[in-house]
Amino acid sequence: MAHNTDLVIIGVSVGVAIGIILAACAFFAIRLYRKRPKSELRLNESNATSLPIRLNGIGTSADFSASLSSSISIPVNGSNVITKSAQPWWKHGNNKMVASTSGVPRYSYKYYNLCLHVVDYANNCHCSSEELDIQKATENFTTQVGEGSFGPVYKAKLHTGQEVAVKVLASNSRQGEKEFQTEVHLLGRLHHRNLVNLIGYCIDKGQHMLIYEYMSNGSLASLLYDEGRAVLSWDERLQVALDVTHGIEYLHEGAVPPIIHRDLKSANILLDKSMMAKVADFGLSREEAFDGRNSGLKGTYGYMDPDYISSNKFTKKSDIYSLGIILFELITAIHPQQNLIEYVNLAGMSSNGVDEILDNKLVGECNLEEVRLLAGVAHLCLHKTPRRRPSIGDVSLAISKIKQQHLRKENTMSFSIRNITDVVRRIDHQQVELSSMPTMKVRI
Repeated sequence: MAHNTDLVIIGVSVGVAIGIILAACAFFAIRLYRKRPKSELRLNESNATSLPIRLNGIGTSADFSASLSSSISIPVNGSNVITKSAQPWWKHGNNKMVASTSGVPRYSYKYYNLCLHVVDYANNCHCSSEELDIQKATENFTTQVGEGSFGPVYKAKLHTGQEVAVKVLASNSRQGEKEFQTEVHLLGRLHHRNLVNLIGYCIDKGQHMLIYEYMSNGSLASLLYDEGRAVLSWDERLQVALDVTHGIEYLHEGAVPPIIHRDLKSANILLDKSMMAKVADFGLSREEAFDGRNSGLKGTYGYMDPDYISSNKFTKKSDIYSLGIILFELITAIHPQQNLIEYVNLAGMSSNGVDEILDNKLVGECNLEEVRLLAGVAHLCLHKTPRRRPSIGDVSLAISKIKQQHLRKENTMSFSIRNITDVVRRIDHQQVELSSMPTMKVRI
């Protein structure tokens, strides 16, 4: 009996000891957990990575592949200032910041007077390069050249004579600060000859402005659909298709992490004075490594991937679908919101195929074999199963081959025409010589 009592006492003592140990462990664990955010914050601040920032400018072409979430170091007066804040970066109260966290020059706003500052990172200093009076440059905002979902676009001119486009966020804009932030972040680190170059931006006194290189030939949509505009030749349309695919190829396969545009359409393809096409409007764009949380359907009706509409999941292949629509626009000059897909499906059931829906302005002015080849590429881009659609690299390669074939035929035709011209010239010359010879009389 005494032995059993001893066992009970020992068991109770062990149980109490184990309980005390567990309680102590839980107590210390809770304290450590509560202290964890502060210690991590101190660790992050002491080990923050300092990334160089590239200042945008006119004619630049370099790649900044740092993630949007990376810390940015901005040299100011010889010291590195790490921009860390719980608030969104565009709501910071400091309007005197020389460079933005994206590396795009930030303009201070005062009576429509925007001062551009250039940061010399090599010498760890900053200096003022020019003063841009937006009100004067836009003739008191009377030089409007267009308007989109963001707001009105004005044409302006720098003191150097360089023309720029100023995009002002309208108060009733369908886009907002989030899209504005995305545009500055992305275009601050992505640079390619087929992406519209962001020169600078302004956030001050309730004004949001984006300043781009000026694209004098407007959008692809206006060239295809506006009356009175010059007709795009087949050669120009092929080049536009190639330029657009090169721009998207850089986003999908050249940027790190890859970028999905999410709003590819003919209105977002702009052409400069040399008719080079560039992809614009990155307000809805996302990194492929984005957490994937549903943010609602975003895009433009007629260009949106049906699989995206049903699943609410946007991938690179959704961009490929939109590209296929643009390619058919180049071939047919039919707007997606005017039943383009129905016309394409009907043409697919016809023996003449895409020839039946070819833009009337191209009839007799283009090579039908090349038209059919480009239509074949566009059809693959519109495949109902996203994984069956080609990658942007494959699309770019296919269009490049069509373009090369077109150039070879042009050269061959030019050579043949020159040969014919030379023969005609020689015949004319011989006729002149014969006519100038004295008439010979034959005596009988």
